Amino acid sequence: MKAMILAAGLGTRMRPLTNNCPKPLLRAAGKPLIDFHLEKLAAAGFSEVVINCSWLAEQLVEYLGSGQRYGLTIHLSEEHEPLETAGGVVKALDKLADQPFLLVNGDVWTDFDFASLKNHPTQGAHLVLIDNPPHHPAGDFNLDDAGLVNESATGPRYTFAGVSVWHPRCFQGLAQGSRALKPLMLEAMAASQLSGEVYQGHWWDIGTPERLAALDQFLKNNKL
Repeated sequence: MKAMILAAGLGTRMRPLTNNCPKPLLRAAGKPLIDFHLEKLAAAGFSEVVINCSWLAEQLVEYLGSGQRYGLTIHLSEEHEPLETAGGVVKALDKLADQPFLLVNGDVWTDFDFASLKNHPTQGAHLVLIDNPPHHPAGDFNLDDAGLVNESATGPRYTFAGVSVWHPRCFQGLAQGSRALKPLMLEAMAASQLSGEVYQGHWWDIGTPERLAALDQFLKNNKL
């Protein structure tokens, strides 16, 4: 199984930190954010990772190199303009195999074990969900007793953690261009091919300078 990290965002909410630095290279506890994902992917047994990039892409290209120092082969997919989540996958689809792949948002930090999703047999998509964080109290989805994700009006709601497994057929035939991932989730949901699981461990959405500072302090306090 291959993995893809979505790292092409403009980092608008992180300004001024991202004025001269792409968001994946911002540091927490002295380490670039993207390194946390790459080291975890290597430890989980992944060998090939696709990373899309756009804003200040040349810095990311130079920093990552071939991926050898991580024990990985890195394939970069450069975007002249950010193509959003699904658009980035469509553009990079030729770099992904014809089997399910792990998709990870570059602007989250988590101690979730990526190895648990390696070789997941989804025919659509499988989402990792978390309890709703303070900045997103309404959540995104429900999860039924069969492990299928839905948008029921009843029962507990959870937030998408930015970690998922996708079968490439969900993206095949789509024209290149900017598009979000949510509509594809809804299509998989309608076909009863959107499964999920709830993760109770540590997770951070690094969406603002304040959250980055909080993560930095958390990692230093816990020596992670």
